[in-house]
Amino acid sequence: MKSIYKLMITLVAVAFFASCADNSDLFNYDVQKPDGLAQLEYLKSYKVLKEYVDTTKFRLGAGVSATEFNTKGALYRIIKSNFTDVTAGYEMKHGAVVQNDGSMDFSTVESFVKTAQGAGISVFGHTLCWHANQNATYLNSIIAPTVIVGSAPARWDPLWSQNFETDNSSTAGSVYSYNANAVRGFTAAGGGKDGIGRALTITNAAVRTNDWDCQIFFTFPKAVKQGDKLRLTMDIKSDANASYPTQAHTAPGAYKFYDFFGTLSSTPTWTTYVKEMTVSSSQDGCNTIAFNLGKTATTYYFDNAKVEIWNPNPGTTTVPKTDAEKTAIIDKALENWISSMLAKTKGYVKAWDVVNEPMSDSDPTQIKTGVGKTLAADEFYWQDYLGKDYAVRAIQLARQYGNATDKLFVNDYGLENPDQKKCQGLIQYINYIESKGVKVDGIGTQMHVTLGINTIEGIRAMLTNLAATGKLIKITELDMGIRPAGSMANVKTADVTFDQLKQMSDFYKQIVKAYFELIPAAQRYGITQWSLVDSPTSSSWRPGEPIGLWDANYNRKPAYAGFADGLQK
Repeated sequence: MKSIYKLMITLVAVAFFASCADNSDLFNYDVQKPDGLAQLEYLKSYKVLKEYVDTTKFRLGAGVSATEFNTKGALYRIIKSNFTDVTAGYEMKHGAVVQNDGSMDFSTVESFVKTAQGAGISVFGHTLCWHANQNATYLNSIIAPTVIVGSAPARWDPLWSQNFETDNSSTAGSVYSYNANAVRGFTAAGGGKDGIGRALTITNAAVRTNDWDCQIFFTFPKAVKQGDKLRLTMDIKSDANASYPTQAHTAPGAYKFYDFFGTLSSTPTWTTYVKEMTVSSSQDGCNTIAFNLGKTATTYYFDNAKVEIWNPNPGTTTVPKTDAEKTAIIDKALENWISSMLAKTKGYVKAWDVVNEPMSDSDPTQIKTGVGKTLAADEFYWQDYLGKDYAVRAIQLARQYGNATDKLFVNDYGLENPDQKKCQGLIQYINYIESKGVKVDGIGTQMHVTLGINTIEGIRAMLTNLAATGKLIKITELDMGIRPAGSMANVKTADVTFDQLKQMSDFYKQIVKAYFELIPAAQRYGITQWSLVDSPTSSSWRPGEPIGLWDANYNRKPAYAGFADGLQK
């Protein structure tokens, strides 16, 4: 049976606006229903989800974009009808609030908290200390080397120079060369500019097909870069009037750009050529000027040649920060971030995912590190600067700046893996945190599960191990994909069958019931459904997958029934 959504799409459109709050009236229209749609009739018998729990003791949560929630549209109405708690997917994270200059924009956060408060829905804060979704640009900037700008006036510094008084064309910093059609020579002493010293001569015996068939090259000791300001000064003449262009090369003969220092004009009388230029992107990385002499058959004369580079800050030095300095700076940045967030939210937000995803995937007995990795633009590992006690520090700060009764959680994913190594590693790390004198109130297990990969046995083992800690246990980010047997990819919404939707419903029921069975009542903090509706194909999270309790048109799915069945005692 092909996707049931293909059968529903036209029939449910009329019912949408009347039923999007909880969709209990989805089937209240008088048409003959196709078999696939008729199979969903049973969903209208279910109550809104929060009616299945004691809302005075248990938080039934939803993950949502704070920006979308603030519009009070369809998702807001679904959440208000079905849930008692809400988590912002992104907008309460460091990367969403902290700007590149270190300032903080809490406007969306404040609106989100106010909207939730108006709806009578509690907020679970997410998250205070994580390695992803950080403003890494700002954090890296504050531990960058210190640049000490010199006090001397700006000046031209030498880059390359040659007065051609020696036959050695490869003296340090003054290399020059020429191709086969350029015949090198020197004037007699006194043949240089103003009768001083001698000059270099290059004779081009015939007019060439191309001007670059006769070339002389000046090669700098280092390549120039885009934005560098250069100045060429050189005394020139020729036996016959001549005009010759320059090129930018990355080595003699390795052409990159058709122009470097303009076009020179020479006559039988000595003149001084001066040309200033700023290196463009087309000239970036070049270290050689080529002079194209092939269009005039004559002897060219060169004397007192030099290239200078503009130095706006002479004496400027770069001083790296020590490890101790970096630790102090990052510690202060963490304190500023946590104290500022809690100052804005503690009037209403009473629980926090303080430390998110601390444990390594490769070695679950250790915490994560960014060392040796190519980091994404929004990644910053606090632990690489604050050490193993980074979580201790984060919780200390949350206690200091939050409410005395706040519930503080450490949260991670993959705890339901059959070998239980990550679950045990997280528990051991929490024991370590508490050995340093701070209290962790609860453990969050994300549970982004996939039917066909994850098993109820692994989930039950995790819940048993978590319950044994005596701490509050929260399922923080529950959603579900499906991996068909023998497939290498999860099924997409467009292809999911009714049978697969029922399997997902059954798995939801097993998971939620296992939570209530294995977690003692006093430790049940709550469950948050992370994806309310199926993921759009454009989403960065499980794109195009049927992971919601509602479909894209806000209609209940079999997963809704499974979730509700699990909540029922």
